[in-house]
Order: sequence, then structure tokens, then C-alpha cells
Amino acid sequence: MTTHDTRPGSTGGEDTPGPLYGGPDEDYTPERLAGMSREDLDRLGARYDGVEILHVDPGPEPGSRLEKRAVRQVGLAFTLAGVFAFLFLVVYAGSGWFLPEWNWAEEGTTWSALFTPLLGLFMGLSLTMVGVGLVLFTKKLLPHETAVQDKHDGSHFDRVTTGATLVGGLHSTGLARRKLITRSLGFMGAAVGVMLLAPLGGLIKNPNTGNPLGRTSWAEGVRLLRDDGSPIRPGDQEPGSLETVFPEVPGGNLQSDAATMLIRLRPEQVLQDEPREGQADFSYGDYVAYSKICTHAGCPVSLYEQETGRILCPCHQSQFAVTQGAKPIFGPATRSLPQLPITVDDEGYFVARSDYIEAVGPTYWNRERI
Repeated sequence: MTTHDTRPGSTGGEDTPGPLYGGPDEDYTPERLAGMSREDLDRLGARYDGVEILHVDPGPEPGSRLEKRAVRQVGLAFTLAGVFAFLFLVVYAGSGWFLPEWNWAEEGTTWSALFTPLLGLFMGLSLTMVGVGLVLFTKKLLPHETAVQDKHDGSHFDRVTTGATLVGGLHSTGLARRKLITRSLGFMGAAVGVMLLAPLGGLIKNPNTGNPLGRTSWAEGVRLLRDDGSPIRPGDQEPGSLETVFPEVPGGNLQSDAATMLIRLRPEQVLQDEPREGQADFSYGDYVAYSKICTHAGCPVSLYEQETGRILCPCHQSQFAVTQGAKPIFGPATRSLPQLPITVDDEGYFVARSDYIEAVGPTYWNRERI
């Protein structure tokens, strides 16, 4: 009698009629295997694999009250997982749309304080209910057996019987007839999948859209406001004084890159005859406005010596000449502070004529605006 090689990687006689080496005591041809039921193949494979079943718990009787109660519990857990994932998406995507917009502030709103904790809460509850549902499904609905199995090489016989075992395992879950679990599992999978993918939107979105590193909120007609939100007219400041101003936009006084120094010169202070190119008319009378961000390392420039007309950075002692277009005259800074073009509107309040024409901040952003 001819036998066939059944080592791993071989066809194991699948393409040739005849007995198979490696099978049980009897000879099982591919034709005979094809004619056997899944249950018979499963049992045959177990017997051939040397499986010794020590204990079998078939699970609840189909249609019994015990099974129905377990199905409801598992379905509820999966449904709650989907609901919590959906609530996560509502909070995450709804901010600034149909929910209040989240903004960081030292004294933020209740919504701003709850935004991040709510995201963590709903994601944690969703994933917890996924785990609860899987544990309940495994413990209360799946059959359980304890068995010992010897390990051996593979063949066509192994593949056929193992496939039957895997299909039998799927059949034993009862998902085909337990529609509540199937539907809740689908809802949960969709909601949790979207929940886990949603935060990736922050990575997919191009952060350079609109040139955020080269632009601020200043624009033509935007008023200059004090930190308390009040506008400024010429004459509100004493000669030789400095006022920190912000753009009249939502959250303007929280935007560090928009902080600007509005300085009123003393009568004896005269601006240089040759200002920087394209900035001849950026001042208004005896008022000039410069960025508050030092061009060395980005520290807030906050000191002004009115007697010498010098703006000082407290971090590394850079000094800028206010009458020379905020040109650096001492310290590590090598670039002038950007100047904001200003004028007054019809009501006599200071407004910007445009945004800064050069990037604010440290020298490494020194490049042409786009």
C-alpha cells in the first residue's frame, strides 16, 4: 500500500487518492474526510491529536432562562461600551460646535475644567464595559472543557480536522442565534473603533495650515486693548510710559504671540530718520508698538527705561533702542523686535493697520512671511 509524505509544508496526499500516513489506525483518504460532518471531523482530530478530555461544561441550555439572562447581561455590557464611546465622541467633536469651546485659562469655565476629565471618564468606562462584556460572555455562554493534547507535525489530515475544530469553536459560541449579542457587539465595535481613532485627528491635521508660526491675531482694523479689555486712545498714556496691549479678538489677552508693547515717546525722543525698509509709517505720532517677545529666546520683554529709551529683556539682558526700530544694542539678541503698524479708527481708538510683517519670537524664525 502506497503512503504519502505528510511532513509540514507538503500536500500530505491532498491531491492524490489513497491512504494518508499520519492518520489514526484506519486509513482516511481525502474523499472520506470530505464526506464526514464537522462534528465527526472535530472528534476524529481530537482523537488523532491524542487529546484527553478531563472535564466538559457545555454551558447553558439553548433557549433556557439562564441563557437568556446571560445574553441580556452581555448585550447590556457591549451596548454600554458603545454608548460611552459615543459620549466620548460627543465631547471630543462637539467642543466649539454644539458644546462650548474648550480653552485653557488660569480661571477657566466649568466646561474647560471638565473637558479632559470627561474624555478620560467616558473612554475608561467604554473600555471597562468591553472587558466586562467579554468576561461575561466567556464565563456564562461559552462551553468549557479541560483537555491535555500531544504536539505533532502537520499534514492535510491535520489541516482538515483542525479547520473543523476552529469552525466548531465558532459554532459553539452561539453568536449565529444570539442576535442581541451580535448586534450589541457590532455597535460596540464601531463606536469603540471610532473613539480610539478620533484622537489621531490631531496628528493627521496639518499644524502648519495658515502659517501659524508666522502670523498672529493682529489684522487691519483690530483694536489695541489693555489686559482688562478697555481700548486706548492717543493721550491716554503719559509720555515715556509703556502699556501692554492685546488684539480685540476672543482670547486675545491669552495669546502670548500677540502681546505687544505700546510706547509713548518723550518729547525729546526722536525716531531715526531711516527706519527699517517698509516700516516708515508704522508709528502714529509719538506712539510706537513693538512685539513683547524677545528675539533671542522668546522671553517676555517687560522693562523700559524711558530716560535712555531702551527696552530690556530680564532673561538674558538684551537691550533694544526704541527710537531705532527696537534695534538690539546689547546682549545676545541679534534681531530687532518686530514692529506693529498702528493708526486710529473713526472713534479715535488705536487699531492695527495689519499683522506684523515679520515673524515674532526668537531669531530662528527669521524668514520672509508667506
